[in-house]
This record gives sequence, C-alpha cells and structure tokens, in this order.
Amino acid sequence: MAGTRRELSVVWFKRDLRLHDHAPLAHGVARGGVICLYVIEPSLWAQPDQAARHYAFLRECLLELDDRLRRLGGALRVELGEATQVLARLHAQTGFDQLLSHEETGNAHTYARDRAVARWCRAAGVQWREWPQHGVVRALRGRDGWSERWRARMQAPQLAAPAALHAPAALAPTPAQRLPRPAELGLQPQDCVHGQRGGRAAGLRTLESFLEQRSAGYRGGISSPLRAPGACSRLSPYLAWGCLSLREVVQATERRMDELGGVEHAARQRQGLGEFVRRLHWHCHFMQKLESEPAIEFRNMHRGYDGLREGDWNDAHFAALVDGRTGWPMVDACVAMLRETGWLNFRMRAMLVSVAAYPLWLHWREVGLWLARQFLDYEPGIHWSQMQMQSGTTGINTTRVYNPVKQARDHDPQGRFVRRWIPAMRQVPDAWLFEPWRMPAQVQQRCGVRIGDELPAPAVDLEAATRAARARVHALRAQAPVRAARAEILERHGSRLRPGDARAKRGAAGASARQLSLEF
Repeated sequence: MAGTRRELSVVWFKRDLRLHDHAPLAHGVARGGVICLYVIEPSLWAQPDQAARHYAFLRECLLELDDRLRRLGGALRVELGEATQVLARLHAQTGFDQLLSHEETGNAHTYARDRAVARWCRAAGVQWREWPQHGVVRALRGRDGWSERWRARMQAPQLAAPAALHAPAALAPTPAQRLPRPAELGLQPQDCVHGQRGGRAAGLRTLESFLEQRSAGYRGGISSPLRAPGACSRLSPYLAWGCLSLREVVQATERRMDELGGVEHAARQRQGLGEFVRRLHWHCHFMQKLESEPAIEFRNMHRGYDGLREGDWNDAHFAALVDGRTGWPMVDACVAMLRETGWLNFRMRAMLVSVAAYPLWLHWREVGLWLARQFLDYEPGIHWSQMQMQSGTTGINTTRVYNPVKQARDHDPQGRFVRRWIPAMRQVPDAWLFEPWRMPAQVQQRCGVRIGDELPAPAVDLEAATRAARARVHALRAQAPVRAARAEILERHGSRLRPGDARAKRGAAGASARQLSLEF
C-alpha cells in the first residue's frame, strides 16, 4: 500500500483542458497512478472578471474531458471548494505524494491561490511540479533572448495523449456531470446566446477550417467587423482555456504552410498563415508582461500616469458604454455583438478601449473588468497588457486613439454591420449613416428614428473630448520625470525584436508591433 501511494500523483487541470501535449499528465502516467482533478473554486468565480459565459464554456470543456478520460480507464474528479481544502481532503484519502500542473499566468486571485497551494504542499510533504504551457518564462530576469526561447519551445516535440490511465480503485469517482449551476456560484444568468462551444473537439474543427480554408482571408480581413468572424482563426478561446496547446497550433500552421509551398494560387493563404504565426508570438509576449509584473492588473505600468484619470470617473459615461448607448453607431454595434457572441475582432476591441479612455475619459481598470466578463476568450495576461497599451498608460507605446466615425467609414462603409446589430439604424438614410445625431428633425420624423429616443445622442462631443484627452496625456508624457522612467519599463517589458525578427520561419514580410492583433 505504501509503495502504491509513493507512485500516486494528482494531475491538477486548470486552463489546460486537454490530454494531448500535456506534460503534467504524461509525467503522472509514466510514474504510476494518477488522479485527474479539476477544482471549481467559489472564491475564483466570485472575482469581478469572471462571468457565466466563461463557466458555460468551461462546463462543456470539462464534460468532454471527463468523457475522454473515461475511455482511457480514468475519470475527471471535479471538486467544489477552495484548492487547498480540496487537496487536503484528497491527500487524507489517498496519500498522494506529487501534485502536477502547468504554470498559470492568471489573475491576482489565482496567483495568491497558487502561493497558498505551494505553502500547503510544503507543509504536507507533497512535491509540486509545474511545467510551462506557453512561451511565457517564469522568473524571467530580462527580455534578452526571449524570442529565441519562445521559438525553441514551439519547435519542441508534442507529447501524445496517454493510451491508458491507472486510477486508484479505492477512490470513488465524482461524476463531472454534477457540476454546480451558475447561480450556485453567484453568477448572473448566461446571456451569450451565440458564443463558441467549448471543448477540444470544437477547437480542432476550428483549427482545421482555418488552416484549410479560412486563412485565405486572414490578411486584410481581420480588421473588418463584417469579415473578421470568418477571416480570424477564432482559436483564442481554445488557447485561453487550453483545449489546444499553443505548440500544436504553431506546428500545425507551419506544416500547412509547407504543404502550400508548391501549390498554385495559394500565396494569399500562405501569407495569412505566416501573419497568424507572428501573432501567436505576440500572444506570449504580452502574457509575459503580467507574468513579470502581476501588479499591472491593478496599477499603471508607468507609475508616472497615476492620477491621470482616477479622479475623473464618470458613471454616466460608463453606463452609456456598457449599455451600448454611446451614440456612436460603430461602438454601440460592437457592444451588442460582444454581448451576444462573446467575441469581437481586435481592431474593434481596441476601438472600444480607445473610446472609453479618450473621449469618455474612463480609467482602464473598471472598463477592463467589464470587458473581461464579456470576452469568452479572456486571457488575463493579454487583456491587462492591452488595456493599458490602448489607454496610453504603459509609457512605452505610441498613443492609440481610434475615431469611431472613421472606423465606421473605413470598415463598414455600407452600414451592414451597424444595421445588423442596431435595429434602429436600419431606418436611417445612408447620408446620415456615420453621424446619425446630425440628422435634421424632419429627416428623423420621416424615417421614424428620433435622436435621444430610438438612437441615443453622443455622450460627449467626439472631436472636442478627444482633443482635450490627447492634450492631457501628451502634456504628462512630456514631463521630464515621466520620460526618464521610460527606459526602465522598456528594459522589463519592451520587445527586443529588430526589424524582421518577428517573422515566422519562411514567412512573409513582418509587421510592426503596433499593427499586430492579439485576439486571433
């Protein structure tokens, strides 16, 4: 009995909901018996960045994972409770001696949770082993050589899913189907009626359709809110929840690029795949920022920007944004789409944050929490880095201000997107499509749409508010102490890429960091 216990491992699944290319699982199976564990933590789901749409996606992932484990002779043990309490109960029952998991770059709550688990393991005499899951490097001393390390990880061989599992017979299984209802976790009713389905099978289908067909529209299509739902890979939720490993996606993409190398008329598709690999590199680059400095979830990356917006919070402006009633049709249509689908292409995400940060002059933290609850593919490392970059508080990035009227003219010139998501816009004549608030009263009466009723008036004067916001940010940026602190931030978080370094092997011409999107 004692010998069996020494060889018993708990594989703790977190945001790595797959069997393929799963180092902790492979190690546990190689050494003996394994208990596959997922912990539903009430304190985690009570955090302000969590939502019922996340839980619905997770539930589908867990049910599929449990089914696959049962086919191998195991099962997924799903426990409700705090991680240390669940581990203590399981340890008392089984005496497991190793806890195996992937590293996680999550929100502050998971960071504190992991430190508590480490303390429990030391006290209980349990060895906790962690493996990297992405290109993020734990305890990184500096960014020099980071890109080379990323490439080495992506080129490493994938680990096959186990052929069979040995689970301890004395431990009664807990059916994954008995998952708590969202209300039991304090979550609001699920409202993401057209969100992507969870699970590895759905992720693999999405990957296949992108590699085989949809990638032909990637270049030039990912900025348009109309074309992006098909042109983008749509793999971001499956990477965020670990249904697919980043390495398998990179390698599958590069294999497809090789296959297309000699195919006539495939240049556009091959170029799209090259662009996609570059964005996967930047995916980890931004996650590394939160890993290296967890505090950027809460405070400005550049502390010289402290106090810039904090004292000017406007509840009415925030409510207009959340309700999709800013008065700028492109913004309000994006909010409607995001609410219903849980997804939005990167340019439109950036526009939402820019509108919040500049003309509405809202601090990024509360806006970021709201968006985190909307995004089905919420990845804390990318999310908080991008919130700060788009809000202009990193101190190292160019000011990014997206004019929602210009974005509408550029990416929805015929109004198909805004008319799909804002029914009242279907009655607005083309002449007033981009600025409907300027419609004369007689035109409003004729088309049956009144500004301030069916369509809201803009929350602020767009041009004046944006100009004033830019001036405040630039005045602060010009101050000597703020300029002086920039070098330290660049040393910790700046890319070391030289022109051309970001190219995927055999890829097409590179793009600047400013142009790269992080949601795929």
